[in-house]
Amino acid sequence: MAFCKNCGKEIDDNAVVCPHCGVPQKDELTTGTVDNGGFLWGLLGCCVPIVGLILFLVWKDTKPKTSKAAGIGALVGVICVVIYYIVMVVIGVGLGVAGM
Repeated sequence: MAFCKNCGKEIDDNAVVCPHCGVPQKDELTTGTVDNGGFLWGLLGCCVPIVGLILFLVWKDTKPKTSKAAGIGALVGVICVVIYYIVMVVIGVGLGVAGM
């Protein structure tokens, strides 16, 4: 027999909800939802920022760590693109002023 993680009363090993207090007993690992942060999701978000934004919005309630990784990846990707364009404009203006 197992014990409720909330009230501590004895419950069936396969109980999904405690019959005494009503608190769900299954954690993320036993239900199949893994939320480990996912570096590769962050990398995907960095390479394709719109995908990172969509994943962030879809997973923000169910997988907060993984959605944060995808969102940060998307943000880093957008910042890198903005910096790239600023550098290219500065180089272009510099070459135009130099007469090249």
